[in-house]
Amino acid sequence: MSCIVNVKNGTMDQQEINAYITRATQKYGSEPLQIDITIDGDEVELDYTFEPRPFHRIRRITGYLVGTLDRFNNAKRCEEGDRVKHTLHYES
Repeated sequence: MSCIVNVKNGTMDQQEINAYITRATQKYGSEPLQIDITIDGDEVELDYTFEPRPFHRIRRITGYLVGTLDRFNNAKRCEEGDRVKHTLHYES
């Protein structure tokens, strides 16, 4: 595991730290870059830092919300090609 772990207000054994890393990986789908663990009596506060994820543009095309057209079948691709694209016309 390459996650950086900072424990504040106490100490924690490595097995418990590994359990928090595994929990974060299962819950969020990727291993965090860093975890800040703040110990407060019997409770802990966890602050995760993950690698930024790319933003995917979603558009409404032919009544469907899509990010890309690669999953469209031939009929939907044809429908998308035939659609009327509206533009704004400015008069001077």
